[in-house]
Amino acid sequence: MLVDVQEIKEYLPQRYPFLLIDRVVEMELGKSIVAYKNVTVNEPFFQGHFPHQPIMPGVLVIEACAQAAGVLGFKSQNKKPKDGFLYYFVGADDVRLRRPVVPGDQLWLEVNVITNKRGIYKFSARASVDDELVGSMNIMCAERQVEVG
Repeated sequence: MLVDVQEIKEYLPQRYPFLLIDRVVEMELGKSIVAYKNVTVNEPFFQGHFPHQPIMPGVLVIEACAQAAGVLGFKSQNKKPKDGFLYYFVGADDVRLRRPVVPGDQLWLEVNVITNKRGIYKFSARASVDDELVGSMNIMCAERQVEVG
């Protein structure tokens, strides 16, 4: 299931500069998603992290995985932020960051559902560049109904 950035924006409330997914290339609703982010030298975080040796902050690699999980959760439940639903990132366990992500990299995100109990999702996630593991983690997201304004 191919999902372009315009459709991604229907399922995620994040916008530039914090939208960290460019495209979804595979998705099995309720089970898994594969997405990517093209990392460019123009990313605003590179101005300060680090100006002469640009590296994508590891927390943003984790956030990119969480956003992919959010798209999977929203599409699996057929819910959208405009309908009054959000997925909050609530935790990460077993985080291992193995390699820096630099301008020019294409960051691939693979996320699988481990459990979904009463609106609390647990996912396993892997991030890679050129088939080289960048990081792995288990992340948790909580579905919440919010007032649409």
